Amino acid sequence: MRILPALLLTASLMGAFNTYAQEDDKNKTSDSDDLMAMLDEEDKGKVKKEYTTATFKTTRLINGHSIENTAKGVLDFKVLHRFGELKTGFSGFFGLEGANTRIGFDYGITDWLMVGIGRSTYQSEYDGFTKIKILRQQEGKGMPISLSYMGAMSIQSMPAPSLPAGQEYHFSNRMYYVNQLLIARKFNQWFSLQLMPTHVHYNLVSTTAEPNDMFVMGIGGRIKLSNRISFNAEYYYRLEGNQLGNTNEKYYNSLSLGFDIETGGHVFQLMFTNSPAMTERAFIGQTNANWGDGNIRFGFNISRVFTIVKPKEFKGTRNKVW
Repeated sequence: MRILPALLLTASLMGAFNTYAQEDDKNKTSDSDDLMAMLDEEDKGKVKKEYTTATFKTTRLINGHSIENTAKGVLDFKVLHRFGELKTGFSGFFGLEGANTRIGFDYGITDWLMVGIGRSTYQSEYDGFTKIKILRQQEGKGMPISLSYMGAMSIQSMPAPSLPAGQEYHFSNRMYYVNQLLIARKFNQWFSLQLMPTHVHYNLVSTTAEPNDMFVMGIGGRIKLSNRISFNAEYYYRLEGNQLGNTNEKYYNSLSLGFDIETGGHVFQLMFTNSPAMTERAFIGQTNANWGDGNIRFGFNISRVFTIVKPKEFKGTRNKVW
């Protein structure tokens, strides 16, 4: 008879334990669900950085640089060509005679650093530059602008001018330097704007009326007309006090208008400009033609890219493109 109460006590204890265990499991499941819900909400609250791309179609706006860089491991062979003035008519074959050309190579060392070298027929000039990305525009509420620094140096290699007896023409007299900030924003899919505050230093100038240091404000933009065509404009304003040229000519603000045409991964740039040159020290500071006088030139930029270093995701593949 004593066994029966013991069995009843054991059964009641086991029932109570099972009830407690089930409630405990429910509590654990509820706590786990609450924790997962909190983590999901936290993940939703996090904003992933998505950088704006294709602010401009290529690394050149028209004459000057755009905010874009050549990709890492990519070599960009560029040919920049400016014909003579259109108003020469049939005698100058509407500018086809007397053209100026720059041939250069740009290379992307990293995703944020590119370098380039070139040779221009205009005043037999060699130039080199580096462009560094500092800030990148982000989608949403992130960084609202892109910012890059461009630094350049050029050397003019024309024969030394005749100097009075006792004076020496130093090699440093041939050198010029450029410092430029590129501040850009892509407002939407069809409109981008860029500011280019620029400093140009001339080691030697023609007369005392010309400054050795020039400060210029540039502005440019792109309006997308279709998936493959865009209209570009670029203007460099010489700040007050820097308008004088030498005794034989006057210098003007550089104004260029053109179109970017994308075909099969390549971009052809066609433009009209009053600048005969294609290096910053020349087209920003020494443009000697004026749109108002009809001194307009037709020109183009073309490029061909070569991948020198394969991206990691393509290593080991047999794709001949790389």
